[in-house]
Amino acid sequence: MEKTILKQFGPSVFKTSIPEVLIQKLNDYVDLIVKNEEKSVKLDFGKSLAGNVKQEFKLEVDFMKSSGWGSHLMKESSEWIFKSTEDKLNNKVGKKITKFQMIESWIVRQFENEYNPAHYHHGHISGVGYLKVPDDLGKTFQKNKQNSNGHLQLLHGSKQFLSNPVLDIKPKVGDFYFFPAYLTHTVYPFINKTQERRSISFNAYIDDSIFYG
Repeated sequence: MEKTILKQFGPSVFKTSIPEVLIQKLNDYVDLIVKNEEKSVKLDFGKSLAGNVKQEFKLEVDFMKSSGWGSHLMKESSEWIFKSTEDKLNNKVGKKITKFQMIESWIVRQFENEYNPAHYHHGHISGVGYLKVPDDLGKTFQKNKQNSNGHLQLLHGSKQFLSNPVLDIKPKVGDFYFFPAYLTHTVYPFINKTQERRSISFNAYIDDSIFYG
């Protein structure tokens, strides 16, 4: 007898990766912006974001095009949507997006004791990935407790039978996660006095017919 677990309910989250060559381009770009005080001020995005962190700034449109970052997000978004709408059980082909409109993409530089409170984004789809992660995120103050230092948590609904409302994600350089922009999420502080946790995020619109379909 064929046995299948159907995971039909709740939002789709897509885990993928950032190519190493693109990670290098992004980190080099960030390092240049950090050294350029005038550009850092011009691109500052912290006032529009929820995070209580050292620095948050937008990526320039020209850089997103020349580096391939924008096209990478569009390609991965297309794969996510196609796979999430595909129904092999009923022989239904996945939906293909015809629209990918970037709203913005930005960098979050997080250091010890900084955090991002529970919040959500605007647009249709969002995502976050990791460019730098401390070697050690610190220990818990009590033994035998789950260590979520520096972790991302995606939150949806409440506890139900065989359904956990929290997806806990330990950051790893190169990992990238796509999710609906409305999905509430938070990032916990970590303990490391010298190293930076550097992430990159985006918001975008796709076809209304697919998002609301």
